Amino acid sequence: MNTATLETSDPSAFQIDLGIGGMTCASCVSRVEKALKKQPGVSEATVNLATESARIRVSGSDAIHATALLKRAIRDAGYEPRAMDAMDHEERERWHGIPVDLLPVLVGALLSAPLALPMVGDLFGKHWMLPAWLQFALATPVQFWLGARFYRAGWHALKALTGNMELLVAIGTTAGWALSTWLWLKAEPGEMVHLYYEGSAVVITLVLLGKWLEARAKRQTTSAIRALHALRPERAHLLPDGIKRIEITDVAVDELLPGDIIRVLPGERFAADGELLLGQTQADESMLTGEAMPVPKQPGDFVTGGSLNGEGSVEVSVRAVGAQSVLAHIIALVQDAQAGKAPVQRLVDQVAAVFVPVVLVIALVTLGGWLYAGAPVEEALLHAVSVLVIACPCALGLATPAAIMAGTGVAAKHGILIKDAQALEIAHRVDTVAFDKTGTLTLGRPRLLSIEAVPGVDEEAVLRAAAALQAQSAHPLARAVMDAAGARDCLPAPDAAQDVQAVTGRGSLGRVGGVTLALGSLRWMDELGVPMGPLALAVHQRQGAGATVSLLASQTDETSPWTPLALLAFGDEPKPGAREALAQLRAKGMRLFMVSGDNQGAADAMARTLGLNADGGEVIAEVLPGDKAAVVQRLREGRTDPAPGRPKTDQPLEGAATREAVQRGGHVVAMVGDGVNDAPALAAADVGMAMGSREGGSDVAMHAAGITLMRGDPMMVAAALDISRRTVSKIRQNLFWAFAYNAAGIPLAALGYLSPVLAGAAMALSSVSVVSNALLLKRWKPGR
Repeated sequence: MNTATLETSDPSAFQIDLGIGGMTCASCVSRVEKALKKQPGVSEATVNLATESARIRVSGSDAIHATALLKRAIRDAGYEPRAMDAMDHEERERWHGIPVDLLPVLVGALLSAPLALPMVGDLFGKHWMLPAWLQFALATPVQFWLGARFYRAGWHALKALTGNMELLVAIGTTAGWALSTWLWLKAEPGEMVHLYYEGSAVVITLVLLGKWLEARAKRQTTSAIRALHALRPERAHLLPDGIKRIEITDVAVDELLPGDIIRVLPGERFAADGELLLGQTQADESMLTGEAMPVPKQPGDFVTGGSLNGEGSVEVSVRAVGAQSVLAHIIALVQDAQAGKAPVQRLVDQVAAVFVPVVLVIALVTLGGWLYAGAPVEEALLHAVSVLVIACPCALGLATPAAIMAGTGVAAKHGILIKDAQALEIAHRVDTVAFDKTGTLTLGRPRLLSIEAVPGVDEEAVLRAAAALQAQSAHPLARAVMDAAGARDCLPAPDAAQDVQAVTGRGSLGRVGGVTLALGSLRWMDELGVPMGPLALAVHQRQGAGATVSLLASQTDETSPWTPLALLAFGDEPKPGAREALAQLRAKGMRLFMVSGDNQGAADAMARTLGLNADGGEVIAEVLPGDKAAVVQRLREGRTDPAPGRPKTDQPLEGAATREAVQRGGHVVAMVGDGVNDAPALAAADVGMAMGSREGGSDVAMHAAGITLMRGDPMMVAAALDISRRTVSKIRQNLFWAFAYNAAGIPLAALGYLSPVLAGAAMALSSVSVVSNALLLKRWKPGR
């Protein structure tokens, strides 16, 4: 059992995860969900057949009491509440090298094989028949010992006035066994009568085999989670602190605290997230980000717990441990996605609620129809049994969750974390992609290209004053100023600036040397009333060359006007592969936009470098951070030029995807960003994509986004949309075959074209085929 506090308006709300044993079909899922939702304080309950688990949202109760009530409800519904790790423990249990859960299948096969022998003999013209007493002796243990699970689960379903797969199997096989026993008992001594014990015994054995194969396949769908858990090292080399520890100590990773310093030897995995303090190495982050090449690491770089250390022995200062680590966040996101229920599953749930009762009615109609047509009782009963055996809601229950688990698992393996099933299902309908510019399409590491001061102002003094204002800022332009000041030996004193204020989306304001200085965007300067004066021509030239331009202005007191001092021109570079990534998306029919807070000239110049159409409305510039969400909303409405203060073109979008969006009354927009100020836009989009970085990314952006890209590679956007499309395609394929299987199999059985044995084999293979089809997603790899 796992519990977690939820980030909601209700402070008493929390989440409980429970394992559930004994579920076999969609009807089981429906019954457990109903039982859980009836418990006090439960606002939401989602049961997943593929993971055999439930996620319950509870409020107004303590976790221990609520968990006890939920476990009791699961048990009363006829199922077994388990710890979340109980399934993994059972998978490892073996008896003389044979998996324990395979033993019932082998015993059933040994007992059923002699019963099926006459069926094989008939193929070669031989008429073999075991004595009736021996058939009874072989079939009865299969029916009531190996088949006991069907009776128990079927009885619980009857008590709950519902139905499930076990009830159908129990009724069908019992009818076959009872018919055979009746025919045997009423026969004259020495009379040879045809019995049907083999049908019931073989059906039970085939169903057990199918469930074992299904469980084996389902375990493969959870391989991504197990692989991520395996990345966690168990021990860490804790360095002495000079006070309580005077030598290196090996400790459990769970004992590490932020601020500890650990040593990581070559070939070991980093025990925690942290900052590299000493040494140089390369880190293999492929299991976390999908990046195939080792990443060079040097002092000051961020290292991720679970990644593999290369050839260097290094020392790391621990930053995050436990649930706060990047690896824990990844595991939590994948588990959340696999535990969720896709919107399309609602249709399956509605069908499952009435499936078993409808099948029982069809079986009764089949029995009555054959009797009415003059068929013997034995023949009519066998056809009804075939209907009961072949009709199985297992495939329906597995169709969606198996595909979601396989898709989210393989996506996580390649560095694409899908937050929930809804994001996965929506992403395949995206027809418009909006990119934040800085850090998403560009490297996000701008350089200070030039300083141009008004006559009489020293450039070195300008740089020192600008550095004083930006010393405490983490903005990319601030880092560029500090880097340039350091390179020119112009770093200011630590207390050179006072009363420094960061004005969101505009710049910085403070006092340096008794004078108020403002450093920021041209838009802000215009709002402050700063005249361009002698800098106007230089500003125009720098913007035309694609540079991002900021102005430094001064004010002697609150009543005096602002005076321009200098312009600072910055330049950024596009990320490797960004142009190709955009071209790939355009080839798929996507409409592309670049959203930037830069001036129009700089944004247009970068757009041309990236292959975007700067003159066709694909560049939305001079957007404040708070306005990005409004930009996304206007893109959803089809307005292509939503930059505040600029005329709206309302140019219609083009392409097949867009025509479909227009028919729906809107466009499906994906927003790609990487920073805190992108979070509102990511939340406003139909699908938000947070692009991570080697420095650990933005937690705020990751929480707001439906999809997190663990690498800052724009190519990952197309890959995320592709795995979404393929996963949804698998869901549709699985649902089609699940419905088609029942739609075709039930009439064939009712018309007498399928014997109970063939019906049992078909039913067993249906679930296996659905899971196996979903597992084909594990072959997926992001294209370049």
